[in-house]
Amino acid sequence: MAALGKLSEAFEVVEEARGLLYAFHRRCGTADLTLGEAVDQLREAGHGDLADRIERELVGRNVLEGRWSFQIVEEYDDTYYSAFRDLEHSARQELVSGRRHLFEAEMKEDRRTHGRRHHEATAVPTTDNEGTR
Repeated sequence: MAALGKLSEAFEVVEEARGLLYAFHRRCGTADLTLGEAVDQLREAGHGDLADRIERELVGRNVLEGRWSFQIVEEYDDTYYSAFRDLEHSARQELVSGRRHLFEAEMKEDRRTHGRRHHEATAVPTTDNEGTR
């Protein structure tokens, strides 16, 4: 099912892009809060006019027209990410009963050493310090 593999691969890239978008959102927020601290320090150092200008022009400014970074994340999630996620899930349900990572599962089976510890096909319960499961 090469086509389904490509669809899942594309969705993984969308997931990665989403993570980068969330990182962008966090960095923008951190920058704005740090900028506010810089404004306070400029004001305390006697540079009130400059502090006022930076505060007025830049603190709390939209990163895109009409949007703070959280609004960009929300719009991405609501319009593109959710549609992609739902369609990828639907395709997996229809074609392979919802199984995920088909290519990786095949690769694991090909590469693992059968019968060897730490090469099991599925998760094995671990034991605690007292040897019980």
